[in-house]
Amino acid sequence: MPPDFSENSPQKDGYEVLNACFDANFARFPELFAFGEDVGRIGDVNQGLRGMQEKYGVERVFDTGIREWTIMGQAIGMAMRGLRPIAEIQYLDYLLYGLSALSDDLCTVRWRSNNQQAAPAIIRTRGHRLVGVWHAGSPMGMMLGSLRGMYFCVPRNMTQAAGMYNTLLRSDDPAIVVECLNGYRLKERLPDNIGTFTVPLGVPEILRTGTDVTLITYGSSVRIAEEACDLLAAHGISVEIVDVQTLLPFDLPQICLQSLQKTSRVVFLDEDFQGGATGYLMQQVLDEQGGYRYLDSAPVAVAAKDHRPAYGQDGDYFSKPQAEDVFEAVYGLMREVEPERFVAW
Repeated sequence: MPPDFSENSPQKDGYEVLNACFDANFARFPELFAFGEDVGRIGDVNQGLRGMQEKYGVERVFDTGIREWTIMGQAIGMAMRGLRPIAEIQYLDYLLYGLSALSDDLCTVRWRSNNQQAAPAIIRTRGHRLVGVWHAGSPMGMMLGSLRGMYFCVPRNMTQAAGMYNTLLRSDDPAIVVECLNGYRLKERLPDNIGTFTVPLGVPEILRTGTDVTLITYGSSVRIAEEACDLLAAHGISVEIVDVQTLLPFDLPQICLQSLQKTSRVVFLDEDFQGGATGYLMQQVLDEQGGYRYLDSAPVAVAAKDHRPAYGQDGDYFSKPQAEDVFEAVYGLMREVEPERFVAW
């Protein structure tokens, strides 16, 4: 069910879109709970749950101590008993402290019970691009290697995140949703059906059509891709942007392959370390989908530098991939094809 927009659909901050989504679902599902560090009284550090404790009570929206492992364990136990918990890891960097409970327990409930038990817990967190050592992590490779058995959602904005939450609350399987940490104050239109529209899992979205190069990405990197493609368009280069939306499952209708059949060139972009999620994307598209058959140029991966994000705006610029990095990667591909047209700088 796609989002509905009308002339009266207001522009809201991203956190307000999430807030309206959670409000609608708390009213619809009495078994829905939300908890984590700073989730209750202040409505989480980015205000997505602002006012929910006051409206729905401290039993359903509440704070916990600083203990990621037990927050995850609490979510698993509640979900196995028929409740619908949304358990928060305040920042993606701290998922490491609750990872074993997710990998060993939540991901395996169906498998080790011969499909007799289910634990549809939703783990909510936020990460990617922001200034700082501990609040800008993107350990996607670690998660891809550890979280087989649950959905892995990487929405590009809060509207897409809201649609994913609506979908997951109608599912019987666990999931983790990684919201864009730098997107809560960006303006988005609030859908008229904020509590009911859904986003299909495992289905990428083509955000911009193109004929020269396919650019495959997700999450906060989508905005970087769009900025880079505007620069490339000024040089006559047509880029097709594919937002994969979920990493697990990955591209069930093989939309990435269909794009690659048209362009014959591909760039993979994300904020994980080199060889992390870009390596996974490349394997899925070129090996699993057979995309290597359609390549006329070597595939290119654009990732973060192999160190923790540095402090300050300059640190972010030199740690995470920027529009200029994407521009250089795509321009380099096209220069290989038409060196007379795309000259060296």
